Formats: sequence, C-alpha cells, structure tokens
Amino acid sequence: MTDLDNREDAHYRSGVGLMIRNSTGLIFMGERADNPGHFQMPQGGIDAGENPEDAVFRELYEETGMTAAVIRAEAPEWLYYDFPDAWRARLFDGRYRGQRQKWFLLDFSGNDAEIDLNADETVEFSSYKWVRSDDIVPMAVNFKKTTYRRVLRFFEGYV
Repeated sequence: MTDLDNREDAHYRSGVGLMIRNSTGLIFMGERADNPGHFQMPQGGIDAGENPEDAVFRELYEETGMTAAVIRAEAPEWLYYDFPDAWRARLFDGRYRGQRQKWFLLDFSGNDAEIDLNADETVEFSSYKWVRSDDIVPMAVNFKKTTYRRVLRFFEGYV
C-alpha cells in the first residue's frame, strides 16, 4: 500500500476507468472535447446505488457509443489521483480533491462503425485513436500519468 491508497474517500469522487482493447490489441484513447490535444481512457462517476460493473457499461455507452464489449479483468484495488489546484475549483464545483477509481479492462468485439462519440448529450470526446499500450502514458495529462502507469501494471498480462 502506498500513500496514494490511504486517503479519506469522502474527498474523492468514486468512479470507474475503462481500458478498452480492440481485436488487434490496441487501446482506445479519446481526445477531451473540453481540452483539445489531451487524450484519456474513458472514465466516469458511479451513480448512487450503482455498482462499478454497471457504471462501466453505462460510461462505455455514454462516452463511446460502444455496446459490444465484455469485462476481461478488474484492477485489484482502487486508484486515487488529485486534481491540479487550478482545476479543482472548476471540476465538480470544488467538492472533491480528486478521484477514486476502480479500473476495468474490456474487450471490444465490435468495429469502429459502432463508435459514436455523440451517443450521450454530454460529449466527452471530440475524436479518438486506437494506440499501443506504450503510447498511453505519453498521451495522458500529467496528473493522470501515475494512475495510467499503475493501470498498465495491473493489466500487463493482457496488453
């Protein structure tokens, strides 16, 4: 356990993270609609009364339009990251220091024609790329790099 795992959960928004792998082994990275040039894997909050697995499939559809996917693996622990000070006040009305996430690896069996970044009224991504696992951390914003490194370690036997 590290200091990243010993935080007061009330200060962190609970959510899920999705590492989505296609049939060629590449990973989905979406370009943030609100932060052009910055890419991330899909993620989102867990609604009241919702379990993480249900949140995975809801977020998967809302952010990508995908439905042809199955959970292949689950990270063994929750991962935490803090929002940068400059972002904290504007994200979630300043209620949280950061996010507490349960990560899942999904296998996508559909094709790119299924992907609809406008599937939900709140558009998260303006574009997407399928990338090698080595490209994930360099594409991420600085405050998510440590989390992404840990996610890659959790799923290293798969990607």
